[in-house]
Formats: sequence, structure tokens, C-alpha cells
Amino acid sequence: MTLSEFNETDRQSAVETVRPALDIQRWIEEIVDGRPYESTDDALAAARDAANPFTDAEVDQALSHHPKIGERAAGESKEADLSRNEQAGLGESTEDIKAELARGNAEYEERFGQVFLIRAAGRSLPEILSELQRRLQNTPEDERTEVADQLRQIALLRIEGILS
Repeated sequence: MTLSEFNETDRQSAVETVRPALDIQRWIEEIVDGRPYESTDDALAAARDAANPFTDAEVDQALSHHPKIGERAAGESKEADLSRNEQAGLGESTEDIKAELARGNAEYEERFGQVFLIRAAGRSLPEILSELQRRLQNTPEDERTEVADQLRQIALLRIEGILS
């Protein structure tokens, strides 16, 4: 969808256009209700502002939609399709990397009680593993901050793609 189409579409269609980027209703409504935007950069600035900060409840809600890193997103939704495309850019993984990701994901979930979330776009599997290992040393408070930042990065990349 072009920015012009997004600006001109009805509210419900605009909401459904934004939702795959990040399914947080307040965030979606702030972006949609801020229309019209003069440029994609203006829309991205509005999305960034609406995402800062996310509440803990919003982060929890968003995490419930994300697959584990290294696992293929299930379903036919636009969000699942975006996730599969983002993770496809990571390239092929060896059995060793798959095993390390599985171990790291399990340790992370045990430590923090949630799925490990990271912006996959533009990263390699070794970089993601390194980040996973680094973040396992975070305090729960520091990790909440990092997760919210990763959600923002993912959402902004997706909004940019949707409106381009």
C-alpha cells in the first residue's frame, strides 16, 4: 500500500494495514488517527513516538504473537508471513546452530518467562546467538527494556515495508 492510499483509506482498512507490523491496539490507533502523513518518514516518526514507551502489558501482548527465533512462524496471517520473511533472511542454519538456538531459547524462556525476541532483519545467525547469550546476562528489568526496543525496531521496519 502506498502512503497516499494509506492516508485515504477508511479507518478500519488502515487499522488492518498496520496491525501486522505490531498487534498493539493503542499503537495502531495512534498511527491511524495521525493520518494524513506528508511522507513515509512522518508516518515512521509517528510510529516511533507511539512506541515509546510500550507498557509491560503491551510487550506481553506483542510477544504472544512472535515465534521463537529459528522457528518458522505458523499460520497464514500477514504477521506470520512477515516473520517468515524476516527469518528467511538469516540463511541456512547448521544442526549445531539449530541446537544452540534451541538451548538458548529454552534457557531464555526459563530465565525470563517469555520468548526471546530480536530483530532478525539485517542480522546473521551467529550474531543472533551472540546477542542471545549476552542478553541471558541481563537483569529482568534490563531485558524488558531491550525487548521493548526490539519490538520498536521490528515494528518500524514492518511499517516502512507496508507503506513503501
